[in-house]
Amino acid sequence: MNFESFREKIAYQPILLGVFALLASGALAWASSATGDAIAAAEAKDLRDSLAEVLPQGMADNDFLKDTVDLKKGEKTITIYRARKDGVVKAALFKVAERGYAGDIQVLMAVDSEGKTLGVRVLKHAETPGLGDKIEVKKDKWIKDFDGKSLGDPTPEKWGVKKDSGVFDQFAGATITPRAVVKAVKGGLEFFAAHKAEISG
Repeated sequence: MNFESFREKIAYQPILLGVFALLASGALAWASSATGDAIAAAEAKDLRDSLAEVLPQGMADNDFLKDTVDLKKGEKTITIYRARKDGVVKAALFKVAERGYAGDIQVLMAVDSEGKTLGVRVLKHAETPGLGDKIEVKKDKWIKDFDGKSLGDPTPEKWGVKKDSGVFDQFAGATITPRAVVKAVKGGLEFFAAHKAEISG
């Protein structure tokens, strides 16, 4: 049977398509394998850099990316990264989120063993540029107002924006956004307090 007559057979096109699909999937598998380690290393570096932003320098001598505990918060699982010095847990780093004006606002926070915030940063949000984006540290220093705060300082009823009789500033025309961040941070501190024994283990 010559090639021309084979082309006229009904099975020719599906076979050819199958061969190309196998070649394409093989190429994708090879590319994924070749770049997988580099991608994982880049993601680990990004995470380590983000965690280091909220953790004061010299506070940990361990690799906190490898010292974790997963805890439940409602239906969600929160990964706690534990910063240790000389084997003792000095701080917990974790992400929390609350609904803002345009979507969830994801917050990364570090809390010391006494329940005080060491640092807070917004990792992800969809708030209005020029209004709600002042929660980003590169746009405004507002987020640094959480440094050193705890559930007792300010008192629970003062954990709010000034419009709600709290101590934190709001933004003109964008009260919902800072209100969500305040709620997220307070919720994070409450979560830490509720799970302190598990985190410190």
